[in-house]
Order: sequence, then structure tokens, then C-alpha cells
Amino acid sequence: MKIARLSDLADVATCPRLVVKVGSSLLVGKQGVRRQWIEALVAEIAAARARGQQVIVVSSGAIALGAARLGLDKGGRGSLADAQAAAAVGQIALSGLWAELLGAHGLTAAQLLLTLEDLEDRRRYLNATATLTRLLDAGAVPVINENDSVATQEIRFGDNDRLAARVAQAARADAVLLLSDVDGLFDRNPAEPGARLLPEVRGVTPEIHAMATGGSSSGMGSGGMTSKLQAAEIAELAGIALAIASGLHDAPIARATDEGIGTLFLPRRKAGARKAWLGGRLRLKGALVVDVGAANALSRGSSLLAAGITAVEGQFQRGDAVAIRDGEGKVLAHGLSEYDADECARLQGTQSADQAALLGYAPRSAVVHRDQMVLL
Repeated sequence: MKIARLSDLADVATCPRLVVKVGSSLLVGKQGVRRQWIEALVAEIAAARARGQQVIVVSSGAIALGAARLGLDKGGRGSLADAQAAAAVGQIALSGLWAELLGAHGLTAAQLLLTLEDLEDRRRYLNATATLTRLLDAGAVPVINENDSVATQEIRFGDNDRLAARVAQAARADAVLLLSDVDGLFDRNPAEPGARLLPEVRGVTPEIHAMATGGSSSGMGSGGMTSKLQAAEIAELAGIALAIASGLHDAPIARATDEGIGTLFLPRRKAGARKAWLGGRLRLKGALVVDVGAANALSRGSSLLAAGITAVEGQFQRGDAVAIRDGEGKVLAHGLSEYDADECARLQGTQSADQAALLGYAPRSAVVHRDQMVLL
């Protein structure tokens, strides 16, 4: 059975494994931790477990909570150093709170702190998958946050929306529920008269992206609608449904699933596990620009040959992930390069018969093989 509506997220038959992401503004208010609200949410998680669902929580809030305790301005986001310090203090309190409240329902919490590199590196990604699988099999509730106390700007997700989608990929979840400060995706800024909530979206298109607004209305978190749409794109590659719903109400999961208030993103396709991981990568080492002929060949499932490359951008090594773009700048695919950037530059526009003389060794069949590529 496939997920087709918001109510399916509460059905163990259609959604046996659910990822729930909770935004900072929901967990931490101006007066500190919103304990009563969190207790109600934990009760919903316990109810999901009682009906047989496995639940993973992606919890923001460490920076906001730590900033309040340290007296840092701008919610602890005035500088990278402030954010790291706030996260170090706040994460202890946050994980302790989740453990306490889940424990009151007889559930065991498990903390995982992840950086972007943990899920971008294939081996570490598989290690995270194994850990999550074992925890769920053992009956624990994994509570995951970005490891902001050590992550630098270059290795940060920057928001937990995309982290939740990547975790769902790693955990092979069936759906992601992003609880935020909005009801879902509107066809325009929800503050504008006549704005309409979209109950269902099939595929994140440029038109859908145009409906997004960038920032979080609370000023507490780091995500916005743009990051949520990026999360939906990551989930889609793995065939995972993603929903956005408001957490500004008591029992927010029930409000979304029972009353159908929110936006459900339904995947149009499902890539294999490796290609889903590759397509969901956020850090690319460079780009290969291709001509119209190569772009058409890629759309038919062909590998990328050197003859179709018109430009090489960035410094990357063999095996690094690169974007493949057309001449208009549209990203067509992500793939693992079979050559270093310098070699790609020497080979671009050349035919296979001429490449051995340029390289001094027998060339590989493709610059990016179709088995190491995912179309976007």
C-alpha cells in the first residue's frame, strides 16, 4: 500500500516507519522550553508506537535553548562560535528532556548527532543506516539533531528539514512529517489575501519553488519554505512521502492526519538506494556543462561522454560527486566523475579515439557512467 493522503501517515499498514521533525520555534519559546506542548507531542509519538509504528524524531532547538541559558543574543546565531557554544549547552538539556518525557511512556530515547559529512560520505551514510536500523529494531526512539557544536559552515545542513529527509533516506522510512510554524505550502505568501493552502503536491517543479518564501516567520529557526521544498525533493528520490503541517496547535500530528490540514508531497518516482543517496547530496565538488546533444542523450539514460562536455567547473578528484548542467544553467543530474577535473578539462569535446593520446593511458568509457548518475 502506498501513501496517498495525510491520514495514511497514522496508518501502520501504509506508514510503518515515520520521521517527525520538530522546529526550534515549537520547542523553545520566549519563556524557554515549551514543556507542556512537548509532553503532548510525546504522547502522540507514544500512541504511534502503541499502534505499531516506528518513529524517528529530528529535533531542533539546541541552539535556541543553549542561547537562552548563556544569554546570547540573536538566538545564538550571531556568529558560528556563538552557535557552537549554544549547541553544546543546549543539546544536553534537549536530549535529557526527550529522554525524560519518552521514558514516562516506557520508551527509550537514543541520541544521534550528525553532520552533513556523516550523510554525504557513502561509508558513513551506511553506518548511520545500520545504527538507525538496529535502534528501531531494539524498540528505541532515535532523537536526531545536527551536531552544531562541531560543524562548520562548510559542513552544515543549515536546517533540520533537509536533515530529516536525509535521515528518512538512511532509515528507509515511509514518510516524513515536518512540524513547523505554517500549515503547509500556500500558492503565495500566506499573509497575502486569497492565499490558498495546497493539500497535495506531486513533484517539486520550478512553479512550486516559486511559491516558497525564504525565512522562518519565528526568527528562531534556520529553515523556511525553501528548505522544506528541498527536503521534499530529497525524499522524492527515495520514494518517500513528505508532509508539512503546523505544530502551533496541541496534538499537531492528529490535527494533520485526522483533519487533513497540511501539504502532502507525493513522490513521482523512486531511484535505487545508491542513486537516491547520490541525488540527495548537498555538497558537490564541481560541475560539468554539456551541450544539447549530450543533454538529450542523458535524458534517454545514456552515460556522459567527453564529447558532449563544453566546460568544467571546480576542482574535484575521481569519484567525487559533480553536477551536470546544460548551457542554460539547469542541473540535469548528479554523478560520480570517472576523472579528475584537470583530466576532464583536457578531454572535453573530444572523441573516444583521441583520448588515449591526450591522457597517456586507455580512457574509461565515460566521464560519468549512467550507473553512477541520477537524473534530477
